[in-house]
Amino acid sequence: MSDYHTPVLLDESVSALAISPGGVYVDATFGGGGHSREILSRMDKKSRLIAFDRDEEALKNAPNDHRLTLINNNFRFIRNFIRLEGYDYVDGIICDLGVSSHQFDTGERGFSFRYDAPLDMRMSSNSKLTAADVVNAYSEEEMETLFANYGEVENSKKVANLICKYRTENTIMTTTDLNKAIEPLIPRFNEYKYLAKIYQALRIEVNGEMRALEGFLHGALSSLKKGGRVVIITYHSLEDRMVKNFLKSGNISGLSERDFFGNILSPFKVITKKPIIPSETEVASNARARSAKLRVGEKV
Repeated sequence: MSDYHTPVLLDESVSALAISPGGVYVDATFGGGGHSREILSRMDKKSRLIAFDRDEEALKNAPNDHRLTLINNNFRFIRNFIRLEGYDYVDGIICDLGVSSHQFDTGERGFSFRYDAPLDMRMSSNSKLTAADVVNAYSEEEMETLFANYGEVENSKKVANLICKYRTENTIMTTTDLNKAIEPLIPRFNEYKYLAKIYQALRIEVNGEMRALEGFLHGALSSLKKGGRVVIITYHSLEDRMVKNFLKSGNISGLSERDFFGNILSPFKVITKKPIIPSETEVASNARARSAKLRVGEKV
């Protein structure tokens, strides 16, 4: 499991679920199974864990435990599947939004600019759209918007322009092709951070991550019992902003409704006034944890 993915904020996140005897819990992003295994270790025999992952590779990490049901599907459909499993509500939901180490380190998946690999980036092989499709078929304006909104790339217009110029004579099929197309814009001493933004934007678009997260948040809210908790780990500002707004107001805009007396009406009590972040020790042992933020809400 640790070779596949090292779970981030493991004790902090699972403890935040406040696991109780006989409870029903959901791990919305199974991945390497690290969080699920920790949850199972704290559950009694009558409790139940339902886990989601759309990556077929993740299914191989499932432990042999009768209390666990693993669903190979997008977590945005959490409400539907919980009902299919025979439950109206659950006691807690945990979600780690990070891409697994296995996905980053498997070159042929195309998630990382460190490898010469096909521009794929699909979380599930059943999906049709790839990153190569995006950079070869999207208009310059669409790509400019994509890199600005999902990668927060300051010179997104120039990036889109260079890609369009490059593809007039070359098909962009690999990570090396893409890196070559935008090479004039890559900062000499900040290559990693710049390329990370470009690849993040493409990955989010290919997998519809922000739309899926919005669907998940609404599904989680409608699936939780009163007093049930949702525990979410984010890794970039777009995710964190959406989660923060939703826990604050029950919608992704963050605009709160108020009662007659001016009190904020929210479906959640925010447990984490400030996000929990990994310790220096954890970051030192797992560099990919450095940007993680943990937020917790309790349904009221």
